[in-house]
Amino acid sequence: MNCDPLVAVENLSVSFGAPAKRAPRTTVVSGVSFSVLPGQCVAIVGESGSGKSVTARTLLGLEGPNGRVSADLIDIGGRDARSFSETDWRRVRGGQIGMVLQDALVSLDPLRTVGAEIAEVLHTHHIVPRQASRARAIELLEQVGVPRADERIDQHPHELSGGLRQRALIASAIAANPRLIIADEPTTALDVTVQRQVLDTLRRRVDAGSGLLLISHDLAVVAGIADHVIVMKDGVVVEQGPAHEVLGAPTTEYTRRLIAAVPSADSRGLRLSRADDGGKAAREPLPLRTIDRGEIVLEATGLKKAFRRSVAVDDVSLDLARGETLGIVGESGSGKSTVVNLLLGLTDPDAGEVRLEGEAWAPLPERDRRRRRRAVQLISQDPLSSFDPRWDVARVIAESTRATGLTGRAARERAEWLLDRVGLPAAVLERHPRSLSGGQRQRVAIARALAPDPLVLVCDEPTSALDVSVQAQVLDLLAEIQAERGMSLVFVSHDLGVVHHVADRVIVMKDARIVEHGDVDDVFLRPREAYTRRLVDALPEVVAS
Repeated sequence: MNCDPLVAVENLSVSFGAPAKRAPRTTVVSGVSFSVLPGQCVAIVGESGSGKSVTARTLLGLEGPNGRVSADLIDIGGRDARSFSETDWRRVRGGQIGMVLQDALVSLDPLRTVGAEIAEVLHTHHIVPRQASRARAIELLEQVGVPRADERIDQHPHELSGGLRQRALIASAIAANPRLIIADEPTTALDVTVQRQVLDTLRRRVDAGSGLLLISHDLAVVAGIADHVIVMKDGVVVEQGPAHEVLGAPTTEYTRRLIAAVPSADSRGLRLSRADDGGKAAREPLPLRTIDRGEIVLEATGLKKAFRRSVAVDDVSLDLARGETLGIVGESGSGKSTVVNLLLGLTDPDAGEVRLEGEAWAPLPERDRRRRRRAVQLISQDPLSSFDPRWDVARVIAESTRATGLTGRAARERAEWLLDRVGLPAAVLERHPRSLSGGQRQRVAIARALAPDPLVLVCDEPTSALDVSVQAQVLDLLAEIQAERGMSLVFVSHDLGVVHHVADRVIVMKDARIVEHGDVDDVFLRPREAYTRRLVDALPEVVAS
């Protein structure tokens, strides 16, 4: 095999600034050097804002508006990319380097079938004659593991599941047979089995001789596929080397902190994030919780729900004790989200009932539920989409504070107290959520959910889009507030490591039904059902050497 690098970068720096000549520029990447060989997966990891994605996009000439790139070397396929024209970059994109982004639904054209999406790449790079493009597109879909590819080729992105869309995006990225694939968070928000399928697809390309540059905040995913790991912080490389060395025996405190923040069975009852204490180790105990199994605050019995001809929930029963955390896991389409909507009273069941503190909750007319709706609050995966884009943070929180009867100065003081409780300064009240980071927005969402002093928090994938260190802070915050207030949590996630860290009991859903339930250790460490074992076996781990 040819061992010449597919891409080599030396002393790369990227800065951004306004077009005005004298405007100050901000350097977001500084002094970065690395290479990717054929048959090698190089992973870049780090927190949000560390410069991972900007570094990767520079290799496609996509650093963004007003970006300025400098380097001693940017070698792509033996050519100096520092002097590339836009025509040169168009040949590189898709032809020499394929790009797989995080959200296939956004990346794929909603007006075209996946077959047309792949055919465009084939035509642009003159891979096959037009009359042969359909057959080649089917072959590519089959290569990436899409079942019934001859049928899927004529479907639009919205007609496919998340995993199928992501594999169709990979098929498009490899259509021109690029030697290097850049995958920027390709498995975020995918359930654990689909995540494994996507990673296996990428690994097969590497084993066949392609290079892979993987950008990820998920260290467990990186551990399962990467040969070489680069750790970035504040735009610079703080550590790099073979994956088993960097992840198994890190030499920098920053890398050790990232690894310590990964939730798992071993981290239960312990803090994931570092306290601001001058640098003590992260593994400090969380506040103890009191679980009262004698007081059931939320109970569902025999829930059934169908949409048209599709059964979404079939005979689901569960209960939640005061102070307890109940995890709900399962693949996409298993019925998790419908159960959440039934518990929140946002959807009425076709059969069965939900009881809140022993009283009927659903099905009931909305006017009867409204007086008690403050008792059950939601923290969603994407808080920004749940906020009114016209409102500042003060108004976002005030919307929930009104349920407590507070107005004026009292409501303002309550909002300031809530922000302080979730670790944000009062000045954030004047800002719009879109100007905040992902972690800050999620803290605002938690503050809003806490405003009416609920009995139950329903957490629907609340950390799946956050990097590992921000996720650790949010999980620790939820644990502290739960212990302090005696609240109960329903925690829905595709990440079994997160659920094992936070949950006391767990239910496993498949095809609209509960297939296994019980103590979280019993279910995850000693699963009885083959389906649960498959989920657990698909969970990637950060393995120490």
